[in-house]
Amino acid sequence: MQAHDVILVTGGSGMVGGQLAAQLRADGFTQVLTPTRGQLDLSDAQSVERWFAKHRPRYAFLLAAQVGGIAANVADPVGFLENNLLLAVHALNACQRHGVEKLLMLGSTCIYPRDCPQPIREEALLSGPLEPTNEAYALSKIAALRLAQAYRQQYGLRCVLPMPCNIYGTGDHFDLQRSHVLSALVKRFVDAVEARAERLTLWGTGTPRREFMHVDDVVAGMRFLFDRLDDGQIINLGTGVDLTIAELAERVAEAAGFHGTIDWDPTHPDGTPRKCSDPSRLRALGFQPRVDLDSGIRRTVAEYRRLQTQ
Repeated sequence: MQAHDVILVTGGSGMVGGQLAAQLRADGFTQVLTPTRGQLDLSDAQSVERWFAKHRPRYAFLLAAQVGGIAANVADPVGFLENNLLLAVHALNACQRHGVEKLLMLGSTCIYPRDCPQPIREEALLSGPLEPTNEAYALSKIAALRLAQAYRQQYGLRCVLPMPCNIYGTGDHFDLQRSHVLSALVKRFVDAVEARAERLTLWGTGTPRREFMHVDDVVAGMRFLFDRLDDGQIINLGTGVDLTIAELAERVAEAAGFHGTIDWDPTHPDGTPRKCSDPSRLRALGFQPRVDLDSGIRRTVAEYRRLQTQ
């Protein structure tokens, strides 16, 4: 990419999109466009057509998505499936018709089957049933990446398809309805400390295992892959290291200064028992994450506390 190239970043108000756009601008790219939904509504084909015809981006990072935790997925499967499908269909179609030279579309390790062998290799896609609590979201992401691969095959559209693990860090939501597990835990524990609570009850059993990558490393990995790949094959973007939710809760509690008792409520769903990606392909290309989990948690706790004082 050249400094004057028009670069589209959808989802620019989100955690990953916001960090990516900020880093690109800091590195001297002068035409990084992060349109609001009012300017570019990816669910509306006419809005998409007008925006692409006017701005004609050379490169595109397609990061916009409806995302959320277990509660949000269970409550609105129609929204997760329908909205994410529309975003992908309209964006990919416009990229092909308006001459986008190369795009990156961010996926998720949620696309992999619930009970596939761990750590998860890219070949596990579609090898078994999905996790029911986020099946709608997973199906929408699978359809989107398959559509991108079809555009690659039929029209030669160059695309990069990273599948990140659980992302956390700067710019994440702390709204419990929309937040992911780590930011939700940060909010719960910091709020408990402020309320001087002696006990805190968390959903599930605490036994599922999850893998986490700080948004700074995710953005660095995306840019690394964008510079090196265009074959339309999915590639895991993760650390290859996981831990139980109970272990994660203990680390967040320590960072927040919570010294009370943690209780678990097994009447709420756990989700997939284990989800840890195999980043062998990523490592073979030479990429290594830099932010360790404990320092990332401390930074996220500090950010939430700053937001509470504003």
